Amino acid sequence: MSSNTEQRRRSAGWLGIHRGHQARPAEWLAEKFIFLVSLSAIAMVLLIFLFVAREAIPVFFGETNTALVQPTIPVAEMDKHSPAELQRYLDLTPEQFKSVSRETKLELMQGKIDEQNEVPENFRNDPDARINTTDWKYLLQAHQWNGYDQPEHIWQPVGQIKKFNLLPLFAGTLKITLIGLFFAVPLAIGAAIYVSQLARPRVRETVKPVIEMLSGIPSVVVGVFALIVMASALQNIFHYQTRLNAFVAGLALGFAVIPVIFSIAEDALTSVPRAYTQAALALGASRWQTAWQIVLPAALPGVFAATVLGFGRAIGETMIVLMVCSASVMSWNVFDSARSITTTIAAEMAEAVNGGPHYRILFMLGALLFAATFVSNMIGDFVIHRFKNKLEGKR
Repeated sequence: MSSNTEQRRRSAGWLGIHRGHQARPAEWLAEKFIFLVSLSAIAMVLLIFLFVAREAIPVFFGETNTALVQPTIPVAEMDKHSPAELQRYLDLTPEQFKSVSRETKLELMQGKIDEQNEVPENFRNDPDARINTTDWKYLLQAHQWNGYDQPEHIWQPVGQIKKFNLLPLFAGTLKITLIGLFFAVPLAIGAAIYVSQLARPRVRETVKPVIEMLSGIPSVVVGVFALIVMASALQNIFHYQTRLNAFVAGLALGFAVIPVIFSIAEDALTSVPRAYTQAALALGASRWQTAWQIVLPAALPGVFAATVLGFGRAIGETMIVLMVCSASVMSWNVFDSARSITTTIAAEMAEAVNGGPHYRILFMLGALLFAATFVSNMIGDFVIHRFKNKLEGKR
């Protein structure tokens, strides 16, 4: 009996779908097209990440070498080494090594010797010239370079001995982003609460479009304003030494983040049922108490989502930070200069040699930035669902 009923249901469902295809073919095609567009968007994001990660794989697995002074293999000793050793020595892929003739391999080996002979004499006795600066030890830890009194974190991709320590870039990115969020989040959420709960209709109709229009201002305009006006004004107020620093960059970044956080938070606060507000007011609560103790907790998942998206907008901003401060200094002082990961990629990618260590390090920074934003969004999504379940009484 039950099996017959289940079979009828399946037949009716298939028949309904079949009739739907025939009765509304345009709607069915539109639905499938939208589905394919959504899948293609996900596929494009995945392909971009795979492309960036592919270029950075040699750095992740320690296959790059930036040592200025390297051991060479004499041309006469070519046959004393295995093909695998020669392939690594000549920096060739297995396919390239197989396709290259013996004479070409000998020329490449001689080129390696000539390259080492061109190294200046003063670098041959420098211990730093024998260091592979793309090794993870030198990418993350402080090292006492020749001429320095103590171990330092240095990002200096130019010169004979290239230094690629990542911590100054991580510190600069985090410092500028947090300053921007500390400035933008209270203002944006406060404005969202005022516009959605406290302002009169005429004020709301004026203030909301004005704040949202700020998102249409190009980043370069905000950067020029920060460079010319904000930097000098803030230096006169706080009397710090470095005119262009992380503090100025963070405040300028806040202007770009405020519209994003405001729009999403205001929508979340407006979506709270009016019955909540009316019930609180009927019990004698003031409009401010209702907004702060009733509406804001109910809209907390949306407000938190606005903050997470604001974090993603801030950490990915390039032009504002590039124009205001771009010196890579390992310091947590907000009044010191800083350099973010995005500005480093934008400023140096055009000068990096295709396929070289500097080029691959920049792609590695892009992959790490992509992974960091992805993880932060996943954590934000998890917290948002926890808030929703708590508000709905679910475990």
